[in-house]
Amino acid sequence: MATVPIASTVLVTIDYDSRTQVLQLEFRDGTIYCYRAVPMEVHQALLRAPSKGTFFNRVIRGKFETTQRTNSLS
Repeated sequence: MATVPIASTVLVTIDYDSRTQVLQLEFRDGTIYCYRAVPMEVHQALLRAPSKGTFFNRVIRGKFETTQRTNSLS
């Protein structure tokens, strides 16, 4: 996965593994969510979205299998 730092009030970083289709989002509170079976088009659209939080809530949240963890560096 290649980490992309994000200028967002909600997200800190976005990672995506095209081989496994895992999207990893790090939120400002230090929580990290991994979403499975996310098409590359969704990842690319998230990167282009003017509001990452709005896009996340509309397209990603509750739509993909997810696991949550806390960033141990936070």
